[in-house]
Amino acid sequence: MTLTPETTAVIEAGRQQIRVETEALADVLDQIDERFVRVASLLQSMTGKVVMTGSGTSGFIARRSAHLFSVSGTPAFFLNPGDGLHGSMGAVEGDDVMIALSKGGSSSELNDLVARVKDVGTRVVALTANAASPLGELADITVEIRNYPAADPGNLLAMGSTLAHSAWLDALAVVLMRARAVSWERVHFTHPGGAVGLLAQLPDQLDGLVIPELGHELESAGAPAATTEPAESR
Repeated sequence: MTLTPETTAVIEAGRQQIRVETEALADVLDQIDERFVRVASLLQSMTGKVVMTGSGTSGFIARRSAHLFSVSGTPAFFLNPGDGLHGSMGAVEGDDVMIALSKGGSSSELNDLVARVKDVGTRVVALTANAASPLGELADITVEIRNYPAADPGNLLAMGSTLAHSAWLDALAVVLMRARAVSWERVHFTHPGGAVGLLAQLPDQLDGLVIPELGHELESAGAPAATTEPAESR
């Protein structure tokens, strides 16, 4: 293909979006902090399942994370907020932990679901860009992943922000897998389909990890984190 000015402009536009989304992911690195440990401690000590929920794009990320939690040794399922308000919330019990994803934290159906599951004793973790939002105020633990506007076109299309939330949850799944000493044999057993199921040789066991038991410290974990502007807006 001959690289015309128009072709070059399209290539650069695609690269620029990937560039800013990469920066948004890198910005998550120093946001893996004590809140991350609090959530890991809560999930490590729970006796139920992780209930992932979110609306729209956040819902797709929540569904992905539910799968990855389950396959890596932390039982989880996805609950659509709308379905939850039409009866499916009956599957959520007091020994479960709900992780609710919402960039703005103002989705009415999501917040209604969160309020109702809290009534049955379910602990709630909010993953949001706005700790002062209704969702942030409702949750037992609020994790604020600061907004990186350049990665979300128009600051409306949740592209970079949902990637950031996804990466934070991936890190949590791996930490829990290491803390629970989940073997690759177990992963292989629960994933018999596809290329994974055909593997004849499995990787070496992941190094172990100890998650501290924080107990009552969880009660104060919902306080909003100090606001720090992302690198691209400094």
